[in-house]
Amino acid sequence: MMLMSAAPDFGSMNPLVESLKETGIVEVAQHGWDRQGLIPLWFGEGDLPTPSFITEAAADAMRRGETFYTDQRGILDLRKEIAAYMNRTFDIALDTDRVSLTTGGMSSLAMAMQMILAPGNEVLVVGPIWPNIYSTVEINGGVSTHVSLSLRDDDWHLDMDALFAAVTDKTKAIFVNSPGNPTGWMIEQEQQQQILDFARERGIWIIADEVYHQLVFDRDVAPSFLQIAEDDDRLFVINSFSKSWMMTGWRLGWLTHPAALGPTVAKLVQIVTSGVPQFLHRGAIAAMRDGDQVIADLRARCLKGRDIVFDRLDAWPRISSARPKAAFYAFFTVDGMDDSVDACKQIIDTCNVGLAPGSAFGPSGEGYLRLCYASAPERLTAAMDALEGMLGGPKA
Repeated sequence: MMLMSAAPDFGSMNPLVESLKETGIVEVAQHGWDRQGLIPLWFGEGDLPTPSFITEAAADAMRRGETFYTDQRGILDLRKEIAAYMNRTFDIALDTDRVSLTTGGMSSLAMAMQMILAPGNEVLVVGPIWPNIYSTVEINGGVSTHVSLSLRDDDWHLDMDALFAAVTDKTKAIFVNSPGNPTGWMIEQEQQQQILDFARERGIWIIADEVYHQLVFDRDVAPSFLQIAEDDDRLFVINSFSKSWMMTGWRLGWLTHPAALGPTVAKLVQIVTSGVPQFLHRGAIAAMRDGDQVIADLRARCLKGRDIVFDRLDAWPRISSARPKAAFYAFFTVDGMDDSVDACKQIIDTCNVGLAPGSAFGPSGEGYLRLCYASAPERLTAAMDALEGMLGGPKA
């Protein structure tokens, strides 16, 4: 007879780490990961690989022997390329010393929190929002507070009075993700200016996640806080190579910060990752130098995908949502649904389609589902056909 062994006792572990919860997105993905023929629309990535000119640039660098340690904040050639990209994209004058390469947008976010948070500090988060934001605050001993966007008149809206009223004497930063995941909400420059003015008066940091700035459908690029901020404002802007250049698996991003914090960023990079592999820098340079058409093609693909998905959702009486102006997600309510994790599991079992539960995106997310439409039209049409039987019927 086999005896069950007791769980190992590792003694006292870091309670901040122990208290972190796995996201509902991962729970749902684990439920359906190995399903034959499942259409996975639960994660924030498309179905196209990284373009070959980017991968070849990295491979060529590897063959040349660029496999050694490198500058912790990124080689100067790449940092110059990032600054040039930002300057032509946003019509600004960003200095190279304000840019640091990171191992993905998540690393940029983690370092921003590490630099400014002390135990008990609050970060005011505009949600619904990608769940790792909350975890990053908590693991640094901070407290997340929350202001929710509201869905009305077929669009998402931020109540500025509610945002400012939620600030306390413990608030260290305001976190804004625009264009937003999961809603596709996009803040306009007027509201950015209001937030910046408010933050300046109170000595509060702004952490702006702008990774979807190129994936917009009604203009060339989304507004950036960098277009209105001074060089020494208390502002972090997070960006990533993942979305616009289809480089999710590369884990490359960059952080824009006050120049004086460059040495601090380098110190944190050294402690956590020791920097991005040297040869990957060359792929990133190729993406920024020669990738404008890649971005344009992806934007067109996502626009087509958005309309395929929303033409169907808009016709289903149980569904309420807003056709987004940016990013590549449909975030929609389903009449009668009160447990989005359970609903996603049922959708996997019944429709063989993987969606993300709204409850993963913060206090205002329950009752919603998220679908990533950065995929081929054929895949999206097949997914909507499969979902129609479960989601497309009449209201209860």
